[in-house]
Amino acid sequence: MRRADRLFRIVQSLRGGRLRTARQLAETLEVSERTVYRDIADLQASGVPVEGASGYGYVMADGYEMPPLMFTRDEIVALVAGARLIRAWGGLAMVQGAEEALVKIAAVLPEAERARADAVKVHAFSGSLDPATRALIDQLEAASDTRESMLLAYCDADGAETARIVRPLTLGFWGKVWTLLAWCELRQDFRMFRLDRIARATPQGRFRAETDKSLAAYLARERECGNIPRSE
Repeated sequence: MRRADRLFRIVQSLRGGRLRTARQLAETLEVSERTVYRDIADLQASGVPVEGASGYGYVMADGYEMPPLMFTRDEIVALVAGARLIRAWGGLAMVQGAEEALVKIAAVLPEAERARADAVKVHAFSGSLDPATRALIDQLEAASDTRESMLLAYCDADGAETARIVRPLTLGFWGKVWTLLAWCELRQDFRMFRLDRIARATPQGRFRAETDKSLAAYLARERECGNIPRSE
């Protein structure tokens, strides 16, 4: 959990005059009590009215409200432009997530900032992504997150189809082409697979994380040797 998210959850837990001990907060947040003590001290230093002490518990004064969410002009441009790019070139779930995120952000922005978001002069025009490709993007993104190995029916540059069992690591977008960086069990090495050449992707079960077959290992090797994994 990000520190910002953790601080927000502490504030939410203490709102309404509820007394919570450091142990209770630590169990809820799945962190150590020492981390809670440090976070409480940071909140108090930033002006959040948290009262209490170690061994007694903590409570927040009634009536405290979180300050409104504010973004700079550049931040608003980046968020809106990013959402529009995802709308044009992302997966189906990504598109829905981007739309919902913009609605939530607009709901808490002051009127002037909402108008600024609507006036962003960056647009992305939809390309040739069909619903099946968008669904594949979501499937492989989820697989990389949950460590789900996949059996790919993959067509090479000559159109020959091969079967590959891979460990999805991350997705990359190259302007109009999405690629999957994965550990290929057949080649016993990192490989990039173009999503527009994947005919089918079938889940094969969770794989155990191994340091030498991870995204971190690939990035370390790339930094050291300047190597780029071969594209299949």
